[in-house]
Amino acid sequence: MKPLFNKTLIAVLLAAYVGVPLVLGANHYVMSLIVASLVVGGVALSWALLGNLGGMVSFGHAAFFGVGAYASAVMSIRYGVPVLGAILLGGVCAVVAALAMLPVLRLRGPYFALAILAYAQIFRILATEWTSVTGGSGGLSNIPRLPEIFGYDFSSKVGGYLVILTLVLACAAIYQAIRQSHYGLALRAMHESEDATRVVGVNSTLLKGLMLLVSAFMCGIVGAFNAHYINFLEPDYAFSGLWVTIPIVAAIFGGYRTITGPIIGAVVVYLVDQLIFKSIIPSGHQLVLGVLLVAMIVFSPDGLLALLRKFMRKNHAPT
Repeated sequence: MKPLFNKTLIAVLLAAYVGVPLVLGANHYVMSLIVASLVVGGVALSWALLGNLGGMVSFGHAAFFGVGAYASAVMSIRYGVPVLGAILLGGVCAVVAALAMLPVLRLRGPYFALAILAYAQIFRILATEWTSVTGGSGGLSNIPRLPEIFGYDFSSKVGGYLVILTLVLACAAIYQAIRQSHYGLALRAMHESEDATRVVGVNSTLLKGLMLLVSAFMCGIVGAFNAHYINFLEPDYAFSGLWVTIPIVAAIFGGYRTITGPIIGAVVVYLVDQLIFKSIIPSGHQLVLGVLLVAMIVFSPDGLLALLRKFMRKNHAPT
């Protein structure tokens, strides 16, 4: 099974890095939608890591996205930090922002979700009022674009696609490494029964805190990339509730308990919504996604990937 998996993985990576640019690279509209879907996928993956391994449902990931975006934009504009370095520092600043949220780890269930949502609103207000640094409600413009490296312009649609694809895959690799480690085993056990793991000596609060910081870093670098990709930033956009709701829908739709589920869910949900539903129902097309999400939860709670596996097993079952 392992060689087959490796071949499949190589084929998928070749299709993603070579096939997509070759086939769709000339279509700037579709490429921009794919980039946007991967941005949503990156946020969905960071949300799923916290929800799956950390056992916490967050409504506040817009805070990490916005802090990462603003930090990277400000450092590159004011201090001349190279864009790729600023993106990584954006993730670090999102981690620093997450440190302020550590006290709410004592809360559980909806209380944690509401508390972290309140933090997101606090950061949005700070970005609005701290006019001297963030530009206030007017935002920041002319944010430095992604650089040109070895003669290749990464600020192009295809270049941006390659950068966000690499960032999302790097986040997936981090997720996989954590899940396969001893910490991942403890986290999965904690997810089933936190009280039982405490009895055997697992420091659940420390593990949950570490997952919050890792999740914040992932979300922060995705937000930082987005700032340099669109070259503009304002508080209502950077800390918008859409950076919470759409990734959650994507993660649940694809299967938030898997690593690839949130990414595939984001690409499918976003592209289907923008290319099909929006053209049929220009206003209110998100309602269709809501109906599909409810249907997915009812008929396949583990998401799209689980539904596809069930379908394939049924078709290959001996008759």
